[in-house]
Amino acid sequence: MTTAELAARLKLSTRSIYRYYADGKITPDFTTPGGEHRWNVENVKEQLRALRRRPT
Repeated sequence: MTTAELAARLKLSTRSIYRYYADGKITPDFTTPGGEHRWNVENVKEQLRALRRRPT
């Protein structure tokens, strides 16, 4: 799914998704030759759960 679709599905802003990506907290499943990211929502949910489990 596109970044906008992912953001809507997770009830986040696209800006938040891009920030998480830029900070290395989440990674897309695929990046098109044009630089557009494609995401699997279940993979991103797991990446976000892993962030919450990390000790601070």
